[in-house]
Amino acid sequence: MGSRRRDLVAILAAAVASVAVVLSCLSRGASAAAPAASSFGDNFEITGAEDHVKTSADGQTWYLYLDNKTGVGFQTKERYLFGWFSMKLKLVGNDSAGVVTAYYMCSDVDAAPLRDELDFEFLGNRTGQPYIIQTNVYHNGVGGREMRHSLWFDPTADFHTYAILWNAKHIVFFVDKVPIRVYPNDASKPTSSNGFFPISKPMYIFSSIWNADDWATRGGLEKTDWAKAPFVSSYRDFAADACAWPAGGAPPACAAATGASWWDQPPAWALDEAQRLDNAWVGRNVLIYDYCDDRKRFPTPPEECALRNAGNAS
Repeated sequence: MGSRRRDLVAILAAAVASVAVVLSCLSRGASAAAPAASSFGDNFEITGAEDHVKTSADGQTWYLYLDNKTGVGFQTKERYLFGWFSMKLKLVGNDSAGVVTAYYMCSDVDAAPLRDELDFEFLGNRTGQPYIIQTNVYHNGVGGREMRHSLWFDPTADFHTYAILWNAKHIVFFVDKVPIRVYPNDASKPTSSNGFFPISKPMYIFSSIWNADDWATRGGLEKTDWAKAPFVSSYRDFAADACAWPAGGAPPACAAATGASWWDQPPAWALDEAQRLDNAWVGRNVLIYDYCDDRKRFPTPPEECALRNAGNAS
């Protein structure tokens, strides 16, 4: 009995040692095979004054500077049609009245008159006042679909994630995984007859920092205090799980509704229950302005407003 027990202990010890060796080899192999993290510059190129951009030592974080001479921006090297797009931003701190930090998607590099566009705009503030985030949608050059929310945290103290989900069913704007806005398509009509939903033009991702003190803070009443310059916004951790559109090439297969990607499958076509609750909380607590409710601008609400209301009621 004692001999068999000693043999069993020896076998178990050998097995444990073998597992440890295998795990060690796997770990070394995974480490050796792991690709180096891509730098921010691998995905983007600078638009504007290059001396107004600084980069962290590891290339993972970009800092955009605005002074009384100029601002600056960047854009992706690729265009995309549909997908999930996210970036972490840390906004301008202290007194940023008049300053706008924009993070957006656009089908053209020069704000062409028939462009499609999806906007996040962060409107600067006087110290101690809440930051306002404005979202907007353009289709064939027609915008005016603004919504404004106050943020429920200090976006200047740390990085937060801002994301856009774009598929043929809807566009959803997220802040730290909270859906602050849903912009629906009308599935009952052929896509060519929907005059309000961007669906056919691939878009670049842009960001910029610029002076907009003629409108950004309290309708232009608060002007930029250049004594506080330079104003700095920070960016990192860009991610695009999306359909990349080759430059000058034919539409890629993923541009069609194939259902091959998670963002083109039924779970991504509507908010889940938890997301609907979060979105409702946003509407009750931090919504400042909704173009669908502005009867001075729109005596008859645009048609997509009824779609959104129907979705909220379901």
